[in-house]
Amino acid sequence: MSLSAPTLSLQDLVDAPGARRVSGSETAFHGAVWDVRRDTVHLEDGPVAREYMAHPGAIAVLAVREDRGEPEVLMIRQYRHPVAAEDWEIPAGLLDVEGEPPLEAAQRELAEEADLVADRWELLFPITTSPGGSAEVITIFVATGLSEVDAGDRHEREHEEIGMPVGWVPLSTAVAAVLGAQVRNAPMMLAVLALDARLRG
Repeated sequence: MSLSAPTLSLQDLVDAPGARRVSGSETAFHGAVWDVRRDTVHLEDGPVAREYMAHPGAIAVLAVREDRGEPEVLMIRQYRHPVAAEDWEIPAGLLDVEGEPPLEAAQRELAEEADLVADRWELLFPITTSPGGSAEVITIFVATGLSEVDAGDRHEREHEEIGMPVGWVPLSTAVAAVLGAQVRNAPMMLAVLALDARLRG
């Protein structure tokens, strides 16, 4: 049956937003950062229970400098306990300030995590990280025209943010690390590959 499915065009390949009817919703687990919700959702064959992480959303920033020849991207290594590893990532953070638009959150996180501000911001794309079990949507931006935050205005880091390794990576090196399975942070990988594809035309 699948082999006889139609060939889709670019115009066909667009997600179709729209929630199905929910007749009941409760908090199955209340956590310190996010909760697990249990909804009764009405699908084609009737009502079913679906549990998922109720996530506020997040942003990520691909900070790019172009003043040393090949474009370079900023990477930060941070310990992530659920996967028991220190991941190389791009600056990122939760949408946990009420009413803060994603772009403003991205600007704030870049300043807080990397002591950088940018003259130019561009939406790269939003991604759903695990749509079968999480409501998380990460909006990824590209930041260019970078400069450092004045020393007196820098964010005072605490907890896991203290002492995180930071470095600039040539874009071709970042792509090689992604394709060589040396890294696995999804927002960073997608952002790096998308930027590389875009620059290649």
